[in-house]
Amino acid sequence: MALFQHGGNAFVRIARELGCTLEVLGPDDDIALFEYVKRSDRETGPALETSFANGGQLSASNAEVWNSPSTFIKGVKWMLKKDAPLLVHPAPTWHKLSWMAEFVLAARNYEENTIATVRMAVAARRHLLEMAEAEGFGFDVEKRGILHVYESKSEFEHANRVSQLYKQGGLDRRALSDSEIHDIEPALAGKFYGGFFTESDFTGDIHRYTRGLADACRRKGVTFVYEADVTKLQHGPEGVTVSSVVGGAPQATDRRYDAVVICAGVESRRFASMLGDRVNIYPVKGYSITVNLEDHESQQGAPWVSLLDDKAKIVTSRLGRNRLRIAGTAEFAGYRRDIRMDRIRPLVDWCRHRFPRVSTASSVPWAGLRPMMPDMMPRVGRGHAKGVYYNTGHGHLGWTLSAITADTIAAELAGDMLGGYHVAPSLPTVDDVRDAAAKQVSRQAA
Repeated sequence: MALFQHGGNAFVRIARELGCTLEVLGPDDDIALFEYVKRSDRETGPALETSFANGGQLSASNAEVWNSPSTFIKGVKWMLKKDAPLLVHPAPTWHKLSWMAEFVLAARNYEENTIATVRMAVAARRHLLEMAEAEGFGFDVEKRGILHVYESKSEFEHANRVSQLYKQGGLDRRALSDSEIHDIEPALAGKFYGGFFTESDFTGDIHRYTRGLADACRRKGVTFVYEADVTKLQHGPEGVTVSSVVGGAPQATDRRYDAVVICAGVESRRFASMLGDRVNIYPVKGYSITVNLEDHESQQGAPWVSLLDDKAKIVTSRLGRNRLRIAGTAEFAGYRRDIRMDRIRPLVDWCRHRFPRVSTASSVPWAGLRPMMPDMMPRVGRGHAKGVYYNTGHGHLGWTLSAITADTIAAELAGDMLGGYHVAPSLPTVDDVRDAAAKQVSRQAA
């Protein structure tokens, strides 16, 4: 998700003076707040891909990167179970193998990447709320915190170690006993060794948020081009030429732009290769169900506090009085977008187990592709060619990190259009956050 804010406002003013044009290429979850922007999308409207039905959490407390020895061990065990949180399709494609190799190597930066991700999430959260308030749209926001629960001592102890990294990144969460867990969310069934509660995290409906933001963009003069299939990108001395087939037209149309921002989710890798860049994104499929709470008993028995069950790797978000979002799993199966019922079933069963008063008779399944980089860090910044920029690869934290990565790229664009003039972003830049985290870990190791 790309939300251009604050620094983008300066860019709008500068672009008007310079007469610049910009194309933002991406799926439904890439929204731009540039008043002069033309945005291309192959879907028929906003929020129809990854922003349609994700877990709904804005969660700095879920910022731990997956590149850790404990995850590797769990992954091997999960590969033998069809209903496990992680499923890897056995087909050994070169893309998958190369990505996995880089994923394992990135474990050496586990601590600094986790700290950096937390810092980015903490910086970005407030601005997402501010944008919704400023533009006057709702999105079923629930500011009740996020509760992580653990069944075993080993899970809890690992989470405690992670909490120390979170604290270094500026996030505090408090440890809970089993009784305290049930005090916070009485609807939750089961016995737990312990938990952690992050009061500053919150949840909402990303579909509603993205559509509300799209409406705000239209009011500010943004032009959206939907049903646009980008077939070719070519850089030249006068800018970037975008070839696309719009609305099923018989042939592609070429348009030239001073700059393009690639924020195309799992398609970013393909677009980057056209422009001579390597962005090694792999599509990691995630699933969700939206449980329609159609009766009083279900409404009373569903949680209001957002949850993450560590053993099942499942999250919940309450979306108003009548809906409960349950999401989880990670599936490495290429670009397949099909919904497998054997992957949906564990979500339904988990709901029945943890919330026995909730009827799952009306449950809507969904699947989407997370754009994952091997090091779990977003790719944000310039490409090798002038006028080419990237804001992609946010993985499972697209909404959570969107404001800070967008602010970073907006400031870079503005500065470049002024011939290298420094335009200060409103938030810390992604590079600054990563550098600070690396120095922090280095000092501790010394």
